[in-house]
Amino acid sequence: MLFKGDIKDIMTGYRAFSYEFVKTFPVLSKGFEIETEMSIHAIDKNMSIENLIIEYRDRPEGSESKLDTYSDGMKVLKTIGRLFRNYKPLSFFGIIALVLGSISLGFFIPVLVDYLRTGLVPKFPTLMSCGFLMVAAIQAFFVGLTLQTMVQKNRQDFEFRLNEAARIKRQEINNQR
Repeated sequence: MLFKGDIKDIMTGYRAFSYEFVKTFPVLSKGFEIETEMSIHAIDKNMSIENLIIEYRDRPEGSESKLDTYSDGMKVLKTIGRLFRNYKPLSFFGIIALVLGSISLGFFIPVLVDYLRTGLVPKFPTLMSCGFLMVAAIQAFFVGLTLQTMVQKNRQDFEFRLNEAARIKRQEINNQR
């Protein structure tokens, strides 16, 4: 949902890859979370994805799974979080900015009400904390905005590399003829 993809099961192990995917996929993960990374890379790069429904059979009697539900699940969730930060930085840092800004405003409003009522600021440390939280929220927002610009530039560079990989593939096919 975070990446607006239509993959039904990212944990399925059988996959077929196009030449372009193989030549542009940066393998950064190892182990179980690589399936998540491949899926998100394909979604982000608007590559063709097909879901084929298969039937599962029960595991043969006496065999054991190598998977650990909790530790492997945590690895996948951490990978999704890391990739969300890397592929959609404005959304990631925007959420952080929204939380920090909301907390800041939530604590600031009672201080403001006291000030408007009495003309005094009895909770000066709270006022200072609210200011620092709001500065952190603004910084988080602008970090996300800056990184989003960099992601956009990387997408443009990716399109160039994809076209270059397609050109090399055509050249290799022509040389084989």
